[in-house]
Amino acid sequence: MVQAYILINLNTPNLSDTMKQLKTVKGIKNANAVIGPYDCIAELEAGSMDALGDVVVDKILKVDGVAKTLTCVKL
Repeated sequence: MVQAYILINLNTPNLSDTMKQLKTVKGIKNANAVIGPYDCIAELEAGSMDALGDVVVDKILKVDGVAKTLTCVKL
């Protein structure tokens, strides 16, 4: 099991809708809006590094309002 924190920049006028969408992505265990250089931090679990990358590229980045991400894999 691979675990990571996904730091997310949002570009949305409706933060609550974007956060609701992010929380429905399979593999996201928790997602919180934060104040700082990123708008949201999500905890993600996947079966492999490839699967983790697929979730980020194919799911998270396709959520309406997500501008970009930075993935930090847990050691």
